[in-house]
Amino acid sequence: MKVDIYRREEAQQKFSYLIVPQGQDIPPEADNVDWHVRQLAVDVDETQEHLHPYEIDNPRAQIAEKGYAITSVYHQVPAQSAP
Repeated sequence: MKVDIYRREEAQQKFSYLIVPQGQDIPPEADNVDWHVRQLAVDVDETQEHLHPYEIDNPRAQIAEKGYAITSVYHQVPAQSAP
């Protein structure tokens, strides 16, 4: 699946990632925070249980439910490891 990848800075020098199917807008309930485009039209295997290096759990299920998938607060990516 091709997705657009967004990133936002979190506390303690960590990042969260949000992916949406290519060309779709971030749904309104997630668009009220400071997401910055990281990459556009990236091929990812959304069938994986955990999408590395963005640390997103069950991306297919999240996209089906919400229209986007997001890094869990438990898997935020340290700045030195951020893609």
